[in-house]
Amino acid sequence: MFLLALCGQTALSGTAHAAAAKDSGPAKADTAPVPTAYELQLLYADRTWVWKNGAAYFAQANRRLEAWTSGQDTASVAEGRWLVTKDGKMCMELAWRSKSYTGEQHRTCYSHRIQGGNIEQRKDPDGEWYSFKRSPEDTSDEHRKFETGDTKRAQFEETRKLVDSKI
Repeated sequence: MFLLALCGQTALSGTAHAAAAKDSGPAKADTAPVPTAYELQLLYADRTWVWKNGAAYFAQANRRLEAWTSGQDTASVAEGRWLVTKDGKMCMELAWRSKSYTGEQHRTCYSHRIQGGNIEQRKDPDGEWYSFKRSPEDTSDEHRKFETGDTKRAQFEETRKLVDSKI
């Protein structure tokens, strides 16, 4: 698995550098190269994206996705799936629920592009582009909030029990 990840990182880095070398001028948002679906899968699969008050786990098997948030007086969980597209998008299809709310499945997508050998991300449809993963890595990269594996499983299960309890 380590070798696959290393090869994937190398392939992603190579693609990014090749794209940067091909067009040395600043790329426009609509013409910038995008990571392939395979490259995006390497960035997300079997990783936990840690947020300020929660996290989301992107399982490799069946592209299962589980997320949770927990604020001062609120807790919610979501379950669904994630997918990547050939046009550089990662989408989450989740149904969120709390003690007082059960939502329908909703799709949220993030676009990715390669700029100067770095990967940028934005929330669709019109979010601002920001640094997702630089080469070399930077402490402000969003991708640094990703941890390998299902690292917040216990917190997800605890939050799910709280949300699903009848009390």
